[in-house]
Amino acid sequence: MKVISILGSTGSIGRSTLSVVDLHPEKFKIFALSGFNNNDLLLEQAIKFKPSFIVTKNLFSKKILMDKLKDTKLKTEVLYGDEGYTFIASHEKVTTVVAAITGSAGLISTIEAAKNGKQILLANKESMVMAGELINKICVENNSTLIPVDSEHNAIFQVLSKNSDSEEIKKIILTASGGPFRFHSLKNLQKVTVEEALNHPNWKMGKKISIDSATMMNKGLEVIEASHLFRLGIKKIEVVMHPQSIIHSFVEYIDGSSLSQMGSPDMRVPIAYALGYPNRITSGVEGVLLDKLSSLEFYKPDLKKFRCLDLCYQALAMGDAHCISLNASNEIAVEAFLSGKINFIQIPELIEKMLLKTEVMNVNSVEHILELDNYARDETNKILNKTL
Repeated sequence: MKVISILGSTGSIGRSTLSVVDLHPEKFKIFALSGFNNNDLLLEQAIKFKPSFIVTKNLFSKKILMDKLKDTKLKTEVLYGDEGYTFIASHEKVTTVVAAITGSAGLISTIEAAKNGKQILLANKESMVMAGELINKICVENNSTLIPVDSEHNAIFQVLSKNSDSEEIKKIILTASGGPFRFHSLKNLQKVTVEEALNHPNWKMGKKISIDSATMMNKGLEVIEASHLFRLGIKKIEVVMHPQSIIHSFVEYIDGSSLSQMGSPDMRVPIAYALGYPNRITSGVEGVLLDKLSSLEFYKPDLKKFRCLDLCYQALAMGDAHCISLNASNEIAVEAFLSGKINFIQIPELIEKMLLKTEVMNVNSVEHILELDNYARDETNKILNKTL
């Protein structure tokens, strides 16, 4: 039986994970759950799955949850903050950690899981963007395994787990839906609202990842993540637009063969594969009905319209410091857009300005990563304040 800690159980990935776990009580035991703002849902999850620990964002939230848990007679202990997240990620009883905290906030807990030899179901792409080489090194040193949960990387993982010789791989191709603005002109992007940007046509996701999908930053971050996960150079990673979100990436081999994985646009599918690996388990999702598909479309992305994708390729080519700067400045820019401080097309403009201020350097420690991350956030905020 796998004993699981879910970092980010109240988010979309966390909720989908618990949906799959609920189908297989004989295979999985929930050891710990964690949330941030949604204490009501975290409490509801605790009552249903009876974890040993739950983690919330601060001491105030902890006190609220402790009071509510008294009425349930559960023995669940409430922790809070970074120490709580790292505790449940590294606990000796835990075999599997679902890393689903959005943004750079998930980095330290993911590293702690790696240091303690856990099987990591990785849904936090920002961790690999910021510290991919370091995390890979820690995983090797501590016999920890990374299984990607993102549908695109999970698809590639499914293919490569049976065909892992990198010399035989010509390239990998990540598919992208194009988000809500795939048919918009560059001019029309200046006028889009927050509500429009959050309305993804295929997937139900949190606010940050929804905006990243709309700008195609999400796909760019996946390019960087793929480079680290599969140890492939930038020239071997391509992106193709696929509005139907049915084929979740390709692996093209040197003999001309291309292998892919198909599935409905539902995160329970890749989550079930990751949870059950190396075996397959039911996900609660039906397979693709091929006779119901009118067409499957593919075309190249417009890098002039979706500049964030191009910026990600540039950052990957420049190295670690630029990837850290890209991620940090994007988080600042997305929050500024959500709060109405900048418009949609100013997101890549802000990121580019920060990248131009970033120096090329090697990054070899968590401390250095966090130092560069903080610097990029401070500088991006300065650029933002000059813009307003």
